[in-house]
Amino acid sequence: MSRPRKGRGAASNPANRFESRRSVDFDDGWGTADEEPAPLRTTVSDDRARSIINYNDSPDIPFDRSVNPYRGCEHGCVYCYARPSHAFIGLSPGLDFESKILRKANAAALLRAELDKPGYRCRTIALGVNTDAWQPAERNLGITRRVLEVLAEYRHPVYTLSKSSLIERDTSILAAMAADKLASVAISVTTLDRELARRLEPRAAAPQRRIETIRRLSEQGIPVGVLVAPILPVLSDSELESILEAARDAGAAWASYVMLRLPLEIADLFKEWLAEHYPLKARHVMSVVRDMREGKDNDSAFGRRMRGSGVFADLTARRFELARRRLGLASGPEDLDCGRFRPLRAGQLELFDG
Repeated sequence: MSRPRKGRGAASNPANRFESRRSVDFDDGWGTADEEPAPLRTTVSDDRARSIINYNDSPDIPFDRSVNPYRGCEHGCVYCYARPSHAFIGLSPGLDFESKILRKANAAALLRAELDKPGYRCRTIALGVNTDAWQPAERNLGITRRVLEVLAEYRHPVYTLSKSSLIERDTSILAAMAADKLASVAISVTTLDRELARRLEPRAAAPQRRIETIRRLSEQGIPVGVLVAPILPVLSDSELESILEAARDAGAAWASYVMLRLPLEIADLFKEWLAEHYPLKARHVMSVVRDMREGKDNDSAFGRRMRGSGVFADLTARRFELARRRLGLASGPEDLDCGRFRPLRAGQLELFDG
């Protein structure tokens, strides 16, 4: 069993699914298994992206395009559904995902070029929905801020999702866009239990700090909602109503949720995390997960993957709906205004002056 490293979510760095070789940790008899793992430093390198807008046609996702300024995420959330994407660049979905970050330094320039294409048709862009656009590297790099500046310049609507208080740095841009119905924000809150959050999401903002971020964004006139995600059976599902109430009291206008998902390599990483941090609850947690996922660790079917199925999933859905209505929260953000989009391609500027 690999030992967790301080400040990291995953306990190990398993080979990705495309590699033919596998390695395992073992005690060599010299007591190395008892040693504290060495600190793991984060490295940030360049991702030479040639395009920045990703398109999808998934029927259970409320947007058809997204922009992600980074690959990997230092927040280290052990459950992150984006972890398997690191396998496509030859890295591990484990510790590599949270310590080997790739930045798209040319994201703003790429976005400007794509928005200027004659065939581009404006629909809301989701920013940072795969990996957090306001993760720690953003504090110094400012890639996400430059992307927001381009979207504001083009009057392009944007929906953002984050669990970082760093988003408050860009309040002025978001507030100006929100005044024209061009921006909406969701803050992800998994638990209000600081100890669980520290183990589960070691480098994300503390739960109470995220609630404060909801308050600060709301006070600036930015439409903000809470995404309770993921709901972890046994570990955090009892907090559903209290999270919604705390978010509503802070100014959240809408709410949604996602049930725990364990696709591909995440299943083993999560079970390893359970065995280390909650060994007495591990079997119970996975039993409920499988009850929700057709007897498997994961069910990727559209319509079921976000909410699950079965008794526990149905009960959670009813609890959420009752709490949402009681608290006066909408079921999702209001539609943003795509009619304000202003392409700035050469030779067109004069059409939009005045």
